Amino acid sequence: MCGIAGRILAGRGGFGAVGRDLVELMDAQEHRGADSTGFAVYGPPRNTGYVVRGMGFDRKDMDPAMDDLARSLRDHGSDFLAEPAIITDGQRHYCFRIEIGDPRDMTAWVADVDTLSDRIEVQSCGRSLEIIKDVGGARAVDEKHGVREMVGTHGLGHARLATESDVRPNASHPFWARPFPDVAIVHNGQITDYFKWRERLERRGYRFLTGNDSELIAVWISDRMRAGLTMDQALKLSINSIDGVFTYMIANAGGIGFAKDRFAMKPLVVIDRDGDLAMATEEQAVRRIFVGECDVINYDGPSLTGLWGAGDRDLAA
Repeated sequence: MCGIAGRILAGRGGFGAVGRDLVELMDAQEHRGADSTGFAVYGPPRNTGYVVRGMGFDRKDMDPAMDDLARSLRDHGSDFLAEPAIITDGQRHYCFRIEIGDPRDMTAWVADVDTLSDRIEVQSCGRSLEIIKDVGGARAVDEKHGVREMVGTHGLGHARLATESDVRPNASHPFWARPFPDVAIVHNGQITDYFKWRERLERRGYRFLTGNDSELIAVWISDRMRAGLTMDQALKLSINSIDGVFTYMIANAGGIGFAKDRFAMKPLVVIDRDGDLAMATEEQAVRRIFVGECDVINYDGPSLTGLWGAGDRDLAA
């Protein structure tokens, strides 16, 4: 079931209320799944340092878990640049946002911090990317995390109906293509060769932090990028390499790409007004953003891929 969405604001490098628009896109599709809702927002990029978003699974363990996270950073030549911002409510889990310095080796640091994943989980790391995801619908997640107030150039959204794995927020979308900064995916569908690909990728040293089949796409893209493919090449290769029914969108600091499987069972509609774009599973969602007369493009064919750039940024790399 699930619903996905993307938004790109027009203009060369201009920033605007992309968080507000993503909340509207996902609120319109809440009926497709309200177990959890997530957002990937691309804000003003940093020249140095990263923003880390993640969650912990037991508030009673929060202080020692944050100490271990700081220790991991220091072991890799980095540290907190400010005190972590912690968000808690009546749930056992908690969410955090931390600004960090540059680790000596991002891949090595991510592998190290992932050994803490039974207690805390890093869910995004980027110069501009921040992933926010939690249980409940779009407005509930916005009220807790202030997504509507986030400024940026583009982003992704996802409403999840949990058909496999649990409903914990870490099993929801978007997924970060670890360990590559600023790469995130959302997915509608099912990967039928998930276990085969997961076993192959684990043998290559990749770590899976959930049982969600959609996480496979993020890790698979990471592996293809590590092998030297561009995003465009990886999108095209995925059509015949990954088995299942899927429409997914992948974003980096340059914009958003998409891929649809050979059976074209999962819809995607787009409104494009001279580079001002909204994409979603359902037409009524994109019409929340563009309320007047406009042309709606229905990407209903099989084996489709495409790229949309944000401003003057480079999406292909």
